[in-house]
Amino acid sequence: MNVYEAIHTMLAVRSYADKPIPADAVRRIVEAGWLTGSSMNMQPWHFIVVEERATLRQLGALARSGPYIAEAPLAIAVVIERTTYAVSDASRAIQSMMLAAWAEGIGSNWVGFHGLDAAKPVLGVPETLDLFAIIPFGYPAQPIGKGKKRRKPLETVAHRERFGQPFTG
Repeated sequence: MNVYEAIHTMLAVRSYADKPIPADAVRRIVEAGWLTGSSMNMQPWHFIVVEERATLRQLGALARSGPYIAEAPLAIAVVIERTTYAVSDASRAIQSMMLAAWAEGIGSNWVGFHGLDAAKPVLGVPETLDLFAIIPFGYPAQPIGKGKKRRKPLETVAHRERFGQPFTG
């Protein structure tokens, strides 16, 4: 799948099949985050790969916006340093990981945007760092229609040269 197709078709997946993700796919997902550009190449992130069922259940119980983490075969916790651009840089890395996974038929969804302090001890995250997000990954439990997105019309959100001048074509 090419990058545009992945962007065009990727949907949030919150229900996962009971099927492990192969180690080589896990590595490619993590590498996609690691290879993402960052401001001044600071790379203010750490990725904690979680596959233990008990830990996934704990994370699902602690992340109020993502109880479905408990059912995923894999989650990657994204920990950031407290720097000016860490949120932006980590967000870019998360999107890269999610697109890399989607290209392999693996779904995901972003859980949290900070507010995950209760899960820090479970993952051994030092107090000097922030647990920014947890991304569960897994093969979708049921077939999903790729690309069936509800979006505002492009010309209402994209402008040419100046705000209010619709972008067309």
